Amino acid sequence: MNELYQPQNIEPQVQQYWQDNNSFKCDEDQSKEKFYCLSMFPYPSGKLHMGHVRNYTIGDVISRYQRMQGKNVLQPMGWDAFGLPAENAAMKNNVPPAKWTYENMDYMRSQLQRMGFGYDWDRELATCHPEYYRWEQWFFLRLLKKGLVYKKEAEVNWDPVDKTVLANEQVIDGRGWRSGALIERKKIPQWFLKITDYADQLVDDLDQLHEWPEQVRTQQKNWIGRSNGVELTFEVDKDTQLDVFTTRPDTLMGVSYVAVAAQHPLALKAAEDNAELAAFIDACKNIKVAEADMATMEKKGMPLGFSATHPLTGKQVPVWTANFVLMDYGSGAVMAVPAHDQRDWEFAKKYDLEILQVIRPADSSVTADISVQAFTDKGVLINSGDFNDLEFDIAFKAIASELEKQGKGKTTINYRLRDWGVSRQRYWGTPIPIINCDSCGPVPVPEDQLPVVLPENVEFDGSGSPIKKMRSFIDTTCPQCNKPAERETDTFDTFMESSWYYARYASRGSVDAMLDPEKANYWLPVDQYVGGIEHAILHLLYSRFFHKLMRDEGLVDSDEPFKRLLCQGMVLADTYYRENEDGSTTWISPNDVDIETDDKGRTISAVHKEDGLSVIHGGITKMSKSKNNGIDPQTMIDKYGADTVRLFMMFAAPPVQSLEWSDSAVEGAQRFLKRLWKLTYEYTALNKNVELNLAELNDKQSELRRKVHQTIKKVTNDIEVRQTFNTAIAAVMELTNSIGKFKDDSDQGIAVRKEALEACVLLLAPITPHITAQLWSELSQSSELINANWPVVDESALAQANIEMVISVNGKVRGKMSIAADADEDTILHMALALENVQKFMQDKTIRKKIIVPGKLVNIVVG
Repeated sequence: MNELYQPQNIEPQVQQYWQDNNSFKCDEDQSKEKFYCLSMFPYPSGKLHMGHVRNYTIGDVISRYQRMQGKNVLQPMGWDAFGLPAENAAMKNNVPPAKWTYENMDYMRSQLQRMGFGYDWDRELATCHPEYYRWEQWFFLRLLKKGLVYKKEAEVNWDPVDKTVLANEQVIDGRGWRSGALIERKKIPQWFLKITDYADQLVDDLDQLHEWPEQVRTQQKNWIGRSNGVELTFEVDKDTQLDVFTTRPDTLMGVSYVAVAAQHPLALKAAEDNAELAAFIDACKNIKVAEADMATMEKKGMPLGFSATHPLTGKQVPVWTANFVLMDYGSGAVMAVPAHDQRDWEFAKKYDLEILQVIRPADSSVTADISVQAFTDKGVLINSGDFNDLEFDIAFKAIASELEKQGKGKTTINYRLRDWGVSRQRYWGTPIPIINCDSCGPVPVPEDQLPVVLPENVEFDGSGSPIKKMRSFIDTTCPQCNKPAERETDTFDTFMESSWYYARYASRGSVDAMLDPEKANYWLPVDQYVGGIEHAILHLLYSRFFHKLMRDEGLVDSDEPFKRLLCQGMVLADTYYRENEDGSTTWISPNDVDIETDDKGRTISAVHKEDGLSVIHGGITKMSKSKNNGIDPQTMIDKYGADTVRLFMMFAAPPVQSLEWSDSAVEGAQRFLKRLWKLTYEYTALNKNVELNLAELNDKQSELRRKVHQTIKKVTNDIEVRQTFNTAIAAVMELTNSIGKFKDDSDQGIAVRKEALEACVLLLAPITPHITAQLWSELSQSSELINANWPVVDESALAQANIEMVISVNGKVRGKMSIAADADEDTILHMALALENVQKFMQDKTIRKKIIVPGKLVNIVVG
């Protein structure tokens, strides 16, 4: 065994062994318990970043641990390869998106392999491969046949110069990111999936997901937004009415206006002879409709010049159009109760509309000042006629009943969730398998003509999708009438590809079907899913929806795709910058900065390594290209080795919390691995193999062995149950400290030391698989570490013959004593009182109280 730890030599050798022996290839084995561990697959952007490394290290640690438990473990990897970044890179680098994507996949695959991740590469997939998206197209047509797909007009961001649709993130200050043109809101035909048909299942089945973070389940529940309420009618005239939905019918008597969306038919009709109103409606076309933007934007509106009749009081209330009402949500109309809704209150204050309080706090001693802000809590009704003094639940039923009695309303369930628009007017995505015929309308592509292959050798200039100009792709024949027709040139939302990839992994070799049900049902659901919290809503919601669709198609037999979910925190790093004369900012990589810190690690000064001039410390934030504060994983692997990087990632913070990058902490991780290497080297240098004999162990030997099995017990619980890998590593570090202090070269001393070192190696094997593979080969000649089992706790080793107890008098420590672990309280007290130093502080005093904490301390209170 080499005396020095050399990861650059060890890691390639170990990885080559795994590759030569197909160590991570797995098949369906009914005789073994399966475990499917999956980390969210990456977009092939060019290089791995530290967020990837953390995500995939967590997944790999869990996979390797479960393998050591004797389970049949599947851990695959692939590429979420379609998407907008490839189109942007194509323009920047003058290269087709496909070529850029495939080159990135090759490089990132080599990086993943350098990190030592145990993937079954035979199951690798890329969503841009026709063999993958063929089945997505097939499934879409199955859903179309079932009536779960439809086409309707929907608004998009339209760039009138480039004549293309832009994603929300491509609209900057209301202008196209490339052309600079003012963006228009334009309606075009789009394809939708009826996710709302599954809204109840998506809410109710959250109760099955006991091993998901509560935060994620709550976010999904809120996004679906199932709510009980009342649908009621405000009559405008005998031919026109406004239907609104409210979850607060108790506030109905406080309605002082009704607001409709700018695109509502009533608003458009009123604008026909009102130029000012028409201009306002036109301006509303360009507002952002993201929820965060809607919440913070200035509330604006205009009166339409007519009123609506309150359904119960008959009072006339003005009808306004407002920029915070969206046509795509509900009926495009809302009843406004300024006294009890903050948004309505702000609007009413701005336009001097009536604010009528109809709810008071349930506690009559508390007052609500609606001149300052809306009172939004539930309470007791006032100024509400026959409904005065009713509390919320009773008022809800009473008002709903009265509306129903008069034929002006009814109780109903409403959903915030809207159907999923899956059309994208982009190039780099899965072609939608539809042929548009002037005679027959939209016609499905026949199954035997799938896949509709996306042309990859294209010239990409960013002015719209290349296939929208490619007659060789567009021109075809209608399958129904054989007349000339055109292919659909829209592509699928890339969330489509990522909504079922986990299932395709489970039957990767299936050529003639989307999934092989026998194989898919062996592996599914995924036992452990790992990914960022930013995917808490859309990706996870769409995957759950797709799983239920596949279940109803008979492809899978489970209700949910992912049993347990771990959302890892971000990787943070220092930022440094300079302010330029023109007011712009230049962000400087931490690698190019020399810093001086105080004794608490705080930055005192920072200078650029090249010119020695000062730079500004911009604080700690998420690693990103824009802030130039990313750390290249490849550089760290080359310098320290993959095991050191993996160990740091697992030790620096609990997995669900943000991790702060620290070069000194990375060096500390490597020092620990060097120490473990040295301890093993010192043991092997003894060149003596002794069999452990429990009957011959003395107290010190038993004490180290007890520490070994205490550590095994803790690490097992930390990984299996708590998933706090940092505390697991800390426990192993404590054990290595105990080994380092253990100076006993007797036969049984050597035997206990070997058991302790073997435990350290096995416990670290999932986290640092390369060094532990090498150390295991030195410690145990019988098997390869990759096939080793997780260590088992010897409960008998945990038993202690004697324990040490602290003795205090009036709360101050006066001595310690060793006593039999099973001694009763009388014996403990008798021995404590007999201690010379204890007696010294009890002279001429009376014992007033005796407190015994079993196994820990005795406190004697005297006076």
